[in-house]
Amino acid sequence: MLDIEALIEETKSFAPANKEELETFRVRFLGKKGVLTELFAKMKEVAPEERKSFGLQVNSLKVAAEDRLNQFKDAFEDADTGSNQNIDLSLPSDPNPLGSFHPLSLVRRKIISIFSRIGFNVSDGPEIEDDWHNFSALNFPPEHPARDMQDTFFIDVNPDQEKYKGSLALRTHTSSIQVRVMENQAPPIRTICPGRVYRNEAISARAHCFFHQVEGFYIDENVSFADLKQTLLYFSQEMFGADTKIRLRPSYFPFTEPSAEMDISCTICKGKGCNICKYTGWVEILGCGMIDPAVLENNKIDSKKYSGFAFGMGIERITMLKYSIKDLRIFSENDVRFLDQFKGVR
Repeated sequence: MLDIEALIEETKSFAPANKEELETFRVRFLGKKGVLTELFAKMKEVAPEERKSFGLQVNSLKVAAEDRLNQFKDAFEDADTGSNQNIDLSLPSDPNPLGSFHPLSLVRRKIISIFSRIGFNVSDGPEIEDDWHNFSALNFPPEHPARDMQDTFFIDVNPDQEKYKGSLALRTHTSSIQVRVMENQAPPIRTICPGRVYRNEAISARAHCFFHQVEGFYIDENVSFADLKQTLLYFSQEMFGADTKIRLRPSYFPFTEPSAEMDISCTICKGKGCNICKYTGWVEILGCGMIDPAVLENNKIDSKKYSGFAFGMGIERITMLKYSIKDLRIFSENDVRFLDQFKGVR
């Protein structure tokens, strides 16, 4: 039979030079066919009165072998990572790549910030709208082209919702939010309504089937067109620079009267004329006007006591002018090379 005391002394004096010698030691003592397996198998051959002492000796050998194995295993692992002990912990770590705000988000936040400084709050509403909020309350007559399937994404409804058939659609403008605000709030009202809108248009460098708008309006006693002009001049100079000029041209919108298109002096050529402004020196950025009295009355606001103005702009158009971007489609393509250009912009 094996001399267990001698084996215990051998394990205590064992000092491997490398991992290979340590693995040989493990296999010899602790492996499936090792010394300890052999000794445990011989337990049944030991006389009953000697089994207790024999078992204690075998257990002592097992503990000694495992302790020695773990001791040198830890030592070799520390040696393998020893090169890391020379790292200068005061050095900066490798930088983690940071994301960026989308340019549309940057401009949206900028617009909200500008108008919030002059008392406008922010309102929101659903993207699926009914005919009243999207068209009728805003003075769109039944034969208006915007109601045609070529411009609007109408939504099919379930048979149990027949009352909504032909009236539900993806909103074509955020003016629908203005209607909801007027329904639930008495004047004075001063708010802007940013959001995504949808129109059934061919996708090109200058048009898309979905885009983003910010519309705003102000209703109170004695609100005039001069208030509208000064508000938009303030916005334009805060967004594009103090030297920016504006001009208002007569136009038509169903929910405002009088109505106007607003141009700003070209941000590229500074009004001198270039291909961006078609050599006019001016670039159109929004539509505006005084709220039609019929719209006020539709929303139970006394048009003889109150007046107001409204305006609306496409965030994509403002962003293209601010950052000299020529193709509208790039905003929704998630091209990392494009988005990386806005890192650090706030």
